[in-house]
Amino acid sequence: MDNKLITVTSPLLPNLDDFNEMLKQIWESKWITNNGSFHKQLEKELAAYLKVPYISLFTNGTLPLITALQALRITGEVITTPYSFVATTHALWWNGIKPVFVDIDPCTGNIDPDRIEAAITPKTTAIMPVHVYGKPCDTKRIQEIADNYGLKVIYDAAHAFGVEVNGESILNAGDMSTLSFHATKVYNTIEGGAMVMQDERTKKRIDYLKNFGFANEVTVVGPGINSKMDEIRSVYGLLNLKQVDAAIEARHQVAIKYRKALRNVEGITFFDDMPGVRHNYSYFPIFVDEKKYGMSRDELYFKMKDQNVLGRRYFYPLISEFSTYRGLESAKPENLPEAHKMANTVICLPMHHALTDDDVTRIINTIIQK
Repeated sequence: MDNKLITVTSPLLPNLDDFNEMLKQIWESKWITNNGSFHKQLEKELAAYLKVPYISLFTNGTLPLITALQALRITGEVITTPYSFVATTHALWWNGIKPVFVDIDPCTGNIDPDRIEAAITPKTTAIMPVHVYGKPCDTKRIQEIADNYGLKVIYDAAHAFGVEVNGESILNAGDMSTLSFHATKVYNTIEGGAMVMQDERTKKRIDYLKNFGFANEVTVVGPGINSKMDEIRSVYGLLNLKQVDAAIEARHQVAIKYRKALRNVEGITFFDDMPGVRHNYSYFPIFVDEKKYGMSRDELYFKMKDQNVLGRRYFYPLISEFSTYRGLESAKPENLPEAHKMANTVICLPMHHALTDDDVTRIINTIIQK
């Protein structure tokens, strides 16, 4: 049997000949960064594809989070989730903001709206939820709480490229949403990211802030940062945008096969699609019940690894377990039982557009054949 390495993810790559042709245009223009024509074109095409009014491109997915907090002048405390990638909370820390962790909804992995209100104090200024694995948060409930208490809402939508609920982009929820276009994501620009905002004035302010605060040659409107996307990654992104729908459908077919094969495996559970949601199938997490399955999560994870099938314990450990944050009152394990349970049982299976039927069969067999 073929024992090639099956990676947990694989980057969506544009056609190399097409990419080289566009690089020639950049070389001829000698305009390689600073809001060039391809950068402007990508912002326009992404806004149309994602069904959002305004979008601003960044050089990675962490800087739009940091910049959103600056733009909305967030201070004090922000309520967020411990079940995410560390960039979510690091963005708060870099802005001198105290993260306040609340537990997750075990049905989605997302922040539990029922827990948010109890965590609000006079120092709370915002909520930063995450659309975990691209599964939409309960945006309506979160907005109602935010409106009642006068709080801002910034969504970390790193996983949620193209996700819609009843035809409406989830990126339009809250005050701002941020995206990651890292190589591991459904849609990538190698490194990259974006911020979605709802009005032209905010778009202009964000564009100033990501370019050192320059409004024009002699005017600096605030202490900005340098986080612009260059022309080379912009053309890479334009080409990938043409093939992302096909890649998402390929991922969808993998998810269908996983669900069919694993549905009746004792001790293995997973998320099903949510009604009315256009998913992007960015991840396929399974959850291992050691007693029912007969093997711990880590035992299965390392067994897969031994058979050249790379899963990922994503997200493990919880952000609240890292040294920077574990001293916070809200980080105590007894406050986060559902998040700890999910973190201790999850394996994200390989999920990408390049998986073959044989690959998927091998992955399934490593789980079924105990």
